[in-house]
Amino acid sequence: MSFKNRLFFLMGLDSVIILTSIFIGNYILLPNQNVLTTTLAISALSLFVFHHLLAYKYRLYHRVWEYASVGELISIFRAVTLSILLTAVVQLIVMQHIYMRTLLITWMMHILLIGGSRFAWRLFRDNYKNSSDKKKRALIIGAGSAGAMVVRQLKHNEDGELYPVAFIDDDIKKHNLSVMGLPVLGGKEVIEETVERLDIENIIIAIPSLKKKELNHIFTECRKTKAQTKILPLIEDLMVGNVSVSEMRDVKVEDLLGRDPIELDTKNISGYIENEVVLVTGAGGSIGSEVCRQISLFNPKTLVLLGHGENSIHSIELELKGKYGEKINYLTEIADIQDRAKMFSVMEKHKPSVVFHAAAHKHVPLMERNPEEAVKNNIIGTKNVAEASDTCGVNTFVMISTDKAVNPTSVMGSTKRLAEMVVQHMANRSKTKFVAVRFGNVLGSRGSVIPYFKEQIAKGGPVTVTHPDMIRYFMTIPEASRLVVQAGALARGGEIFVLDMGEPVKIVDLAKNLIKLSGFTLDEIEIKFTGMRPGEKLFEELLNDDEVHPEQIFPKIYVGKSTTESIDQVIDLINRFEKIEPNCLRDELLEIANNKKITNQLIGIN
Repeated sequence: MSFKNRLFFLMGLDSVIILTSIFIGNYILLPNQNVLTTTLAISALSLFVFHHLLAYKYRLYHRVWEYASVGELISIFRAVTLSILLTAVVQLIVMQHIYMRTLLITWMMHILLIGGSRFAWRLFRDNYKNSSDKKKRALIIGAGSAGAMVVRQLKHNEDGELYPVAFIDDDIKKHNLSVMGLPVLGGKEVIEETVERLDIENIIIAIPSLKKKELNHIFTECRKTKAQTKILPLIEDLMVGNVSVSEMRDVKVEDLLGRDPIELDTKNISGYIENEVVLVTGAGGSIGSEVCRQISLFNPKTLVLLGHGENSIHSIELELKGKYGEKINYLTEIADIQDRAKMFSVMEKHKPSVVFHAAAHKHVPLMERNPEEAVKNNIIGTKNVAEASDTCGVNTFVMISTDKAVNPTSVMGSTKRLAEMVVQHMANRSKTKFVAVRFGNVLGSRGSVIPYFKEQIAKGGPVTVTHPDMIRYFMTIPEASRLVVQAGALARGGEIFVLDMGEPVKIVDLAKNLIKLSGFTLDEIEIKFTGMRPGEKLFEELLNDDEVHPEQIFPKIYVGKSTTESIDQVIDLINRFEKIEPNCLRDELLEIANNKKITNQLIGIN
């Protein structure tokens, strides 16, 4: 029905109700009296005029009544009540008498008939038009405002495939009560039983403010069922209309492993990045590109994107220019950090005040087979960039390291530890503030286990895990990058900053979660244990035992400092590594990186 036809229909319907109600009300009171009197005619005409004026004021003819709720009922109440009161004033002026009982009955009939005519369509729509017979039955986790919003939109969505049938909520005060006409059956401990009893096909977690740990507990219960689990977008996005309930998404592994966001010290970060020239090595990689995104939020004058792969550098350049336009000057350098002369040339050309060094070889098994390449890229490459930064007067140099540098058992971890030592050695003799930032596995980064697991699941399995007891720390790419940028603001020189990675995760549990999130059961996708690979450890450490600092210097950031007595051994290794047989080179890397003569101490920041 067009707006014009709809307007005439509602105005005509209201006119009939208004012009007849007062006569019917008077007849109910005085059945033996003539209803066609001058008093009633004047009153009916007054009601007609006042109602339509007030209906225009309260936009009663411009509302979508199939979504009518309390707000619409209040508008009808106001329009009807004011029209009755104004008519009473007309009666007092013209007839010097107010027919109170007649007006009261008329008021009740207006509320009932006008309000009823509006809400009848919604009742029909909710109970008959939106038949749930062909829809998938959904269980809503969370009987709060977000859950009620989900139920309302699902019920109103004719084309949607989900229909809500019940709530689950840990608030015992809501148990055995109804919300939006749906029962609250209990807490998360009854999820499995409820899904089976009510034949639930979808579970919707409708608690946007849910903490990661609590989400994990809920998902653990959902994983016991065959129902598909979805999660609600942020409540802020729903309220402002950026997304709708129809855009509910599947739970991602990042939701389960990520942590609650922290607030950065934007003032200090802006102090060393805003209007400055910043250079990022490895800018096309998963970590380097996200560091570039985070840096761009603080308005550097120029951001130099340096990397070896032309396609990845071009991709991040297009992305950043598309988002920030001419606000930031983005420059690209296709260069290999192993090329010492090129590094000095680039630094001299751009004169950056801040350097983030993200370029590195990170794949453990590959570096075990190619230790000389790990030395060239991770140690010599870092040394080239660091010395070029020192020579060209860079103010702050931040190297991105790894938890595998602690008590390393692999070539990759050893070369990253030696790279840390190079950076700390530079800090001892340079005006540049050299620091390293150490963290664990990053979700979604190149070489991460998660894409590998997803590929195996897509092929029907099995999912291969090296050891049932293997655990790792995980962090999302944006979170790690934000903390790297924050660590740069805390730099004094020589520190190893360590990011709080939260609770370690068993890899086998991660595999189970991914199988469930992909819509399969553990009976359908097998988990196979293949044995530990060369260079792997059952668990990773972020600090040595004697490096542990009791307090964080910033939320989720610790600081430690290691002395570098073995730097001469590092330099000696760099000078002769090409002549060393690969297995011997691996052994020597591990020996230097794990030198027991290296003492560790912690420093605080005042």
